Amino acid sequence: AGIPGKEVVMLTVEYLPGGASMPHRHDANVFVYVLEGSMIMQVKGKEPVTLKLGDTFYEGPDDIHETSANASKTEPAKFLVFIVKDKGVPTTRSPQ
Repeated sequence: AGIPGKEVVMLTVEYLPGGASMPHRHDANVFVYVLEGSMIMQVKGKEPVTLKLGDTFYEGPDDIHETSANASKTEPAKFLVFIVKDKGVPTTRSPQ
């Protein structure tokens, strides 16, 4: 309510040991909360950060998410993603 034309998407993402995603963007406000394990996150132009249980990460609508990877080669990682995006627009797309 109060944000016309926007919708919220909440989901959990789990990476296997050593797992990662390709660079991407969301064209949205993205909030990450680590539920299990540790993650390496980086948006273009910023230094990578290593997040552990309870840590948060923010990615803005203009950011390119260059690194999203499990920091461990032996343990899984799980995180909650809260996205505020335009209604009807895909949640993720390539960085071009």
